[in-house]
Amino acid sequence: MIIETHQLLLFIAAGWLLNLTPGPDVLYIVTHALRSGARAGLVAGLGITAGCFVHVAAAAVGVGALLSASATAFTVLKWVGAAYLLWMGVRMLLSRPGGGNGAAIAAAQSATPVVVSLRSVFLGGFWTNVLNPKVALFFLAFVPQFIAAGTGNKALAFVLLGVLFNVNAIPVNAGWALAAAWMSRRVGAVQRGLHWLDRVAGAMFIGFGLKLALTDRPAS
Repeated sequence: MIIETHQLLLFIAAGWLLNLTPGPDVLYIVTHALRSGARAGLVAGLGITAGCFVHVAAAAVGVGALLSASATAFTVLKWVGAAYLLWMGVRMLLSRPGGGNGAAIAAAQSATPVVVSLRSVFLGGFWTNVLNPKVALFFLAFVPQFIAAGTGNKALAFVLLGVLFNVNAIPVNAGWALAAAWMSRRVGAVQRGLHWLDRVAGAMFIGFGLKLALTDRPAS
């Protein structure tokens, strides 16, 4: 079994919450939707999702190599991943209302609407995601925690869970794009909502970081 049922439900729920969390991807989607309409926001989300598939494929190869490498290599990556998740969690918990993405969304809302090429919007989202090393580190730190210990082909299991994570992200990204019109009229409320979402997701990041730090090297 690749993943147990209760772990699968937790994985899906965590994926939805993490995709709802404000970040560069959400900011890219929302700013394009505010400036050029919902269609541009939807295309931006699809570009970001396409970029995530590249990270899933690359990380799956890395996971397969890691599990056949030394215990030292596993330990190094484990602690790097745990430190990254903990850092993200603490930063979210300490974020201030009205700052960060909230301020950027407010600025996008006040900008003059512009007509853009949907192709350029898609490619922009794709390359912005592909060239972000933090995305690759996130997949390496997050996904392996949900793979059952007795799974034979862990690289394949990683790919399947990565695909599930990305597919689940599509409706969330679409929701951000379609909600941009509402946001443009209620930026203050959005900033407060994003702040509390940061706190919830921050606590989750810290939990996963601690869980990863306490994880033993799986059998190859």
